[in-house]
Amino acid sequence: MKKLFKWEFWPSWLFYIPVYGVYLWYSLRARTLMFFSASNPGMFMGGFVDYSKYDILKKIPQSVVPVTFLIEENKNQFEQVKKHLNSGEIQYPFILKPDRGERGFAVEKINNEEDLTAYLLKFRTILVMQEFAAQSLEFGVLYYRLPNEEKGNISSVVQKVLPHIIGDGVSDFDKLLKTTKRTSYHYDSLSKAYSSRLKEIPEKGKEVILSEIGNHCRGATFYNCNHLINQQMIDTFDVLSKQIDGFYFGRYDLKCSSEEDLLNGNFKIVELNGANSEPAHVYDPNMPLLKAYGYLFKHWKTIFRISIQNHKKGVPYMSMQEGIATTRDHYKRRKDEVKTA
Repeated sequence: MKKLFKWEFWPSWLFYIPVYGVYLWYSLRARTLMFFSASNPGMFMGGFVDYSKYDILKKIPQSVVPVTFLIEENKNQFEQVKKHLNSGEIQYPFILKPDRGERGFAVEKINNEEDLTAYLLKFRTILVMQEFAAQSLEFGVLYYRLPNEEKGNISSVVQKVLPHIIGDGVSDFDKLLKTTKRTSYHYDSLSKAYSSRLKEIPEKGKEVILSEIGNHCRGATFYNCNHLINQQMIDTFDVLSKQIDGFYFGRYDLKCSSEEDLLNGNFKIVELNGANSEPAHVYDPNMPLLKAYGYLFKHWKTIFRISIQNHKKGVPYMSMQEGIATTRDHYKRRKDEVKTA
């Protein structure tokens, strides 16, 4: 019931109803529902669905990307992972995630061989194996550049704070999950994940991180950090983005040790999303609903302008038939990726 009065927890289909109208308006102007497919010529479908996260990461200067490997589906995945571990190029803990996933689906931190075995028994798909970026701060930076312009810009900066509880030396896990403001919204899933520790009493002042994955649907809190946007940050991401072939619009998900490192480009990019990116700062707990819609309407206007300019330069739109079939098959396949055995 608490979530009914917090729009950040509404189902995306419900929250996005006004945005669908804006999207349809731009589709009419572009004369195709697939106009966004021209936003990033270097990404399949502009980076909307079914594009390879691994391929995109390989286009980014490797100095700012954690060590990353592709784990093929039709070969022994356990042996592939062990080969990379034995090479010494990567070690526990590391991240495993689908190469074509989104919204935190099946993203897990693998701490040991037991975690690895359990993960591979549950999911079947092409995977990305990635060095765990241990920096303490996590941000999402939404960058865009109009093809007809030399300089880009940043429209959204969000800080992602992992779900956590702080012990008081008296309360057990169960009580802390219920009484901590943010974790109380995710009590059902967190109490299930920590069912074996519900009677444990954390010592006073001890912070317990409940998830290492900075996704809103996994319990992370998103904070509006647009106040950090300045010319230095824009220049940093402009230089970086221009090195990525066919990239004009998307959100960098990254980790760093300080705000100063963020401005200076001293970070590790764990993912780069394309046309499916959101200005995630709108999910700040204190963001007014109408203001959030204002950001999203402007967001789609930017995608439209980039796509139109690219199209005029010769970038084709994906056909509606192919686009609809691709989207349908992508979400059907995602359901099939969870093993039933």
